[in-house]
Amino acid sequence: MQGVLEYVPGNSILHRCNPVTKLLLSLSICIACFMSGNVAVLLGFLAVDLAIGYVGGIFEKALTLLRGMAKVCAFLFVLQVIVVRSGEPLFFFVTDRGLWLAVRISLRLMGASIPLALVLAVTQMNDLSNALVAVLHLPYKYAFTLTTSIRFIPVFMEELAGIMEAQTARGVEFDTKNFFRKMQLILPLCLPLMITSVRKADANAVAVEARGFNLRTRTSAYKTYPFTAMDALVAVFSLCALVVGFVC
Repeated sequence: MQGVLEYVPGNSILHRCNPVTKLLLSLSICIACFMSGNVAVLLGFLAVDLAIGYVGGIFEKALTLLRGMAKVCAFLFVLQVIVVRSGEPLFFFVTDRGLWLAVRISLRLMGASIPLALVLAVTQMNDLSNALVAVLHLPYKYAFTLTTSIRFIPVFMEELAGIMEAQTARGVEFDTKNFFRKMQLILPLCLPLMITSVRKADANAVAVEARGFNLRTRTSAYKTYPFTAMDALVAVFSLCALVVGFVC
């Protein structure tokens, strides 16, 4: 799933929408997925996620995210089926309630995790931080902290990949299919990754201080972020998604 959070240039409908509107869309779908308990509705939200990827010209990214989340949800599915013992037994240790809860949890997690990643892939972080400050009047230091943390996720993933490649060159077999063995090999890499992260954070702090970070205000941005008719349609769709999630 490396590279799924990186910005993809384009001129699609989603690219042209206001960053705040796109953030509203992703949060609305996320909340609606967690509020809904209807399997058909949750499958519909998954279809909406794929439609967002298609409209934004990042359908391959959407499929990659779906495949990655499906692997995580498969583990949670099995765990939920094993843990839940209430309900009528179906076969072996599986109960109808455990199976039903496992399906709903898996669909909720997949439907709620994909939209934000897709929206970030069609939104530049500078535009997102500036829009949060200019439109929502969020203090710049909070907007900067949010967007910087998002921006550093792919950087840290690349750092981890580089550390794993260095360890592979020394004979460490990270391609093992044993999940617990793989976790045992990856966990020791957290220390060098943390050291690298602290160094990058310190260098970034020095850079922003040198560029007058404390002098930044809401009127410092040179771009404006008006709301268009398309933004209104996306906002209405977001509200409809929330209503469907609460009702169903």
